Amino acid sequence: MTPLNRRRFLQLAGATTSASALTTSIARAAGIPAHRRAGSLQDVEHIVVLTQENRSFDHYFGTLRGVRGFGDPHPVTLPGGKPVWYQPDGAKDVLPFRPAADDLGLKFIQDLAHGWSDTHAAWNQGCYDRWVPAKTATTMAYLTRDDIPFHHALADAFTVCDAYHCSLMGSTDPNRYYLWTGYTGNDGKGGGPVLGNDEAGYSWTTYPERLEQAGVSWKIYQDVGDGLDAAGSWGWIDDAYRGNYGDNSLLYFDQYRTAAPGTPLYDRARTGTDAKNGDGLFDVLKADVQAGRLPQVSWIAAPEAFSEHPNWPANYGAWYIAQVLDALTADPDVWSRTALLITYDENDGFFDHVVPPHPPSSSAQGASGVDVTGELYGTEAPLPYGLGPRVPMLVVSPWSTGGRVCSQVFDHTSVIRFIEQRFGVAEPNISPWRRAVCGDLTSAFDFAGSDTAVPALPDTSGYRPADHDRHDDYVPTPPADPALPRQESGTRPALPLPYDLAADATVSGPGALRVDFASRGAAGAAFHVTSAAEPDAPRTYTVAAGGQLSGTFAADPRDGTYDVSVHGPNGFWRQFTGVATEAGPEVHVRHRAQGTQVELVLTNDAGRAVELTVDQGHGGVRAARLRVAAGRRTVHTVPTTDGWYDLTVTSADGGGFVRRLAGHVETGRISTTDPALGRS
Repeated sequence: MTPLNRRRFLQLAGATTSASALTTSIARAAGIPAHRRAGSLQDVEHIVVLTQENRSFDHYFGTLRGVRGFGDPHPVTLPGGKPVWYQPDGAKDVLPFRPAADDLGLKFIQDLAHGWSDTHAAWNQGCYDRWVPAKTATTMAYLTRDDIPFHHALADAFTVCDAYHCSLMGSTDPNRYYLWTGYTGNDGKGGGPVLGNDEAGYSWTTYPERLEQAGVSWKIYQDVGDGLDAAGSWGWIDDAYRGNYGDNSLLYFDQYRTAAPGTPLYDRARTGTDAKNGDGLFDVLKADVQAGRLPQVSWIAAPEAFSEHPNWPANYGAWYIAQVLDALTADPDVWSRTALLITYDENDGFFDHVVPPHPPSSSAQGASGVDVTGELYGTEAPLPYGLGPRVPMLVVSPWSTGGRVCSQVFDHTSVIRFIEQRFGVAEPNISPWRRAVCGDLTSAFDFAGSDTAVPALPDTSGYRPADHDRHDDYVPTPPADPALPRQESGTRPALPLPYDLAADATVSGPGALRVDFASRGAAGAAFHVTSAAEPDAPRTYTVAAGGQLSGTFAADPRDGTYDVSVHGPNGFWRQFTGVATEAGPEVHVRHRAQGTQVELVLTNDAGRAVELTVDQGHGGVRAARLRVAAGRRTVHTVPTTDGWYDLTVTSADGGGFVRRLAGHVETGRISTTDPALGRS
């Protein structure tokens, strides 16, 4: 293996890497104002996509202030009755833990299983309770601000998306096919569907080809390693500090493999820096920025050591990201018109607590008001391709400053859809179901204004690799006395979302509860539903924008009790508890955007009057006691905390009637994140 001394490493960097230079260049990214011509998406002239490797959202940002992390007040409940954090290993529960090691951000934490079979095993038909058996206890390891300060500082300076999922429950290549083509050959054409890192050679049309045909400029920034051909392993080589780690997945398509020099597919996808012969890893990118040649759409593939793929340290990736920002801000005028999207192709085997949206595999597992063609693999006991677990996404641009959060559901196809929105080039491979459930990333931007205040940003020069070696795995040991992690307290600015969701319950007859799902906003949603009477059979319901559908849930046959929970995007939660024996009171919820209020429609189908109590979990609002006469209804309006509500409605008549209602009222304006996040 070629030795790499300090001088050689600086040569690969291709730029000064002193603390002052790095801090200044990264701070400049937050301080350069946007080039505002139209005050809209049209002001974005360059889209750059840096997709790193194999980290889950909770693993990196579970403790970050103001995101849906470890302080989530309403996590999914496992079949055994415990919150999702309590992952069983067969003998005990393993909780999220921070490994007991110094310099954790520079540790070579072990790589975990992250293929199709083991990820579906962890998901376990939506029960979400087999993470440790499928991935080992290291799945529950997480990092904090002290470990990865640069990543957290980026989130403090720009917009972090806390509902961005990888596209497929599985490994790198098929997830990157979603990123570059909108699917993984799900229709069986062109060599698909591809479920693993087979790299056999495929022929369906990629999105860069569509950009090329439409006259939109594009390019892949990478190092050529030992050659971007079969002999050079398409950039995946033994030297982890060069090449592209095989992460330019366009090179697994025949049309790129057979492209000749001088053709667009070769010149834009099979060229790059040549670190082996003295180039810096960022020379071409920086030169294109300074010469005004940055394409309209670019993708960056890092060498293995800097990709953040375990066991490589997270902070090697921090150093690399800092260098990318340094190159992109080399010309402030170019940066003022550029959006950098930093995400991760999949979660490796690291746990994330949010059950990903997915289509139902059968009528017994829920329903969809949206066509699910192309979203299920197999004919007998089909499995959903995705969505996969949450992964980090940072939107770094002059239109996304201010340390905000965007909580709309996204996946890798959202990146293509963002490019679609900007340049008008459609990708037909994206399924109707994904278009209904996932957004197009435009909600992560604020084109009307910006905050150019620059927070304190850590230096990354200390993250330069000390040697050029591969290192053995660091395998952390869970603590003997586990405890739930604490999330940083406080809120963040929250970007407006296109949601107006509802899930209302009605006792539909003896022994049954009907839940009516609806989306009254501009975006559809997938609801994850659990029932205590059927603990091993969670269901999923997908509702299109403007649509509605219903599901019926059987009560416990022994005593007629029911306990049904509904989870939706951005903290939407309903819990319905009671006895399904006779008609009684009910509560239906409506959002009133004007005034950010919640309107409760209280009905009483019983033969006698009932007294209902409404408790508000936010803001210290005094409980309201309301008498509803037999056969009558009343409307009660409840104030919220910047749109957030967490209500409990109970009946004085007993019978176990409880309605828990939590969520956010959207107004189209920037608000704050859930005040319950980060509470103990």
